Amino acid sequence: METAELLKKVRKIEIKTKGLSSHIFSGEYHSTFKGRGMSFSEVREYQYGDDVRNIDWNVTARTGVPHVKIFEEERELTVMLLIDVSGSSFFGTVDQMKNEILTEICAVLAFSAINNNDKVGVLFFSDRVEKFIPPKKGKQHILRIIRELIDFQPEGQGTDLAEALQYFNNVNKKRTICFILSDFMAKGYEQALRIIARRHDVVGVHLSDPREAELPNVGLVQMHDPEQGSIAWVDTGSKRVREEYKKNFEDTFEYFKNTFRRSGADFVNIRTNESYVNALLKFFKKRGG
Repeated sequence: METAELLKKVRKIEIKTKGLSSHIFSGEYHSTFKGRGMSFSEVREYQYGDDVRNIDWNVTARTGVPHVKIFEEERELTVMLLIDVSGSSFFGTVDQMKNEILTEICAVLAFSAINNNDKVGVLFFSDRVEKFIPPKKGKQHILRIIRELIDFQPEGQGTDLAEALQYFNNVNKKRTICFILSDFMAKGYEQALRIIARRHDVVGVHLSDPREAELPNVGLVQMHDPEQGSIAWVDTGSKRVREEYKKNFEDTFEYFKNTFRRSGADFVNIRTNESYVNALLKFFKKRGG
């Protein structure tokens, strides 16, 4: 992609997602993902309604006036975005492809994180670990992440989530908020997910397109599997073919939900024909509550 075109796209996504983060998501994000504890901030005079357990008796005795200790939340959280860049992410039948929506979601989460003074890092994966960007703070760092999201060209086409989770666990020893953004068209990652969910706060963001869940009856069509690289003629007029297609999606989706539930990790489901803003807000409010 030409530099001018890339910068234009980066700016467009920045304007849209930074506004969402500032006016909608920052407060929800802050209340959903807590810091590591409370640290002492200052002492002030006691006011009606203050918790008497926070009275500073030394200052109170010295001044003759009741004073209380004020505490504030310690944040310094680290957010890691594990982003699926396999072949199936470059698919969409509504207004945007899945990878374009994933880019916007990642940008919203990243801006929400830096608005709360947290670090953000990224791991791109397909059937291999494609690229790792260590966590940092700052707007320029987020803009670099957005540039990579828009213009990244993966080497692999398949999906190996287990390998990505193992790599993440090896490079992140401290507790991290881990968002896994994918269509989760893979299996065999239950053990790796269970391991990282013990140490980290894990959230799966499942993104799907309506045409992945149900095949329309449009006769004989040529279909391409972007992860396997194969091309085949499919008779969509066959009820059996459509039912098998639907069942395959449902089986994969059920595996995703059950695997995350058993591991103790959270998840949110987003479809390309629905608002990801509403889905994320609903998830944040439910979890924050």
